Amino acid sequence: MDFGRLSDLRYVDFRLPADHPETAVQLARALATQPAPPALHVGCPIWTNKAWLGSYFPAGIKDADYLHHYARQFNSIELNTTHYRIPDAPTVRKWREAVPDTFRFCPKIPQIISHDRALYNADDLTVSFCRAIEGLGPTLGHAFLQLPPTFGPEHLPRLERYLLDFPPYVPLAVELRHPAWFADAGRLASVTAMLEALDKPLVISDVAGRRDALHQRLTTPTVFLRLNGHGLIDSDFRRADDWAARIASWLEAGLHTAYVFIHQKDILHSPLWAEHFLRRLHELTGMAVQPPRIIPQPVQGSLF
Repeated sequence: MDFGRLSDLRYVDFRLPADHPETAVQLARALATQPAPPALHVGCPIWTNKAWLGSYFPAGIKDADYLHHYARQFNSIELNTTHYRIPDAPTVRKWREAVPDTFRFCPKIPQIISHDRALYNADDLTVSFCRAIEGLGPTLGHAFLQLPPTFGPEHLPRLERYLLDFPPYVPLAVELRHPAWFADAGRLASVTAMLEALDKPLVISDVAGRRDALHQRLTTPTVFLRLNGHGLIDSDFRRADDWAARIASWLEAGLHTAYVFIHQKDILHSPLWAEHFLRRLHELTGMAVQPPRIIPQPVQGSLF
């Protein structure tokens, strides 16, 4: 993702900040109802990754088979295609049939709702979108509402009204990008209290140029993390270790579900980051989520 991406990383402090004080309160309340085991979903923003052909995908597969093979490597997808159009029923059915029940789609709210209309007069479109993705059945994870950088704290009442009217059968996370949400403790407290009351996670963005969006405030027992990588430089792996440790501590405290979405400019780097992160989290927690792996390719013919 382009949000917060920098070309010069020399002066970026990639260390994770301490948790917001209310995060411990949220997790303490959630501990008694924590599922056994908690859920961990890791994925990328796209499944049509031609660069994986012959490594993470079998060579020569058809485009229609990409999602099936993606779901053998990752157990979730940040479904950005829904940001550009509401999918029709046959499309949703194909997606659902391509993956196992343990897979989770996290569809992005269409931009006509979030950006073009800025949540105004969007009820009919929202209902249409939710009815469409309801067809994903058990593979529907959290949808997420990415608000544009122009949507600031002065629009909090509009956001609250939209969320109050949002169809309750679709879990929803909210991503805020305007810097003013994070610049003032009182404004952040207002929006996070509202999200907590409505059971909506606040997306955490770990990006180089907007460290303020790394707020570490859990408003529900679900963390929804979007992370920009930088070509598997040393800081990428340190961040993988740090996030494994942080999520492990949240799981111990009562976290129910974690979504972790990796954004790398070179899609070949995403499986390697995920493998490192999942191995480290397994060491810390014992949670066994199958990491991405290079698959054997058939050998066609031999000279001897």
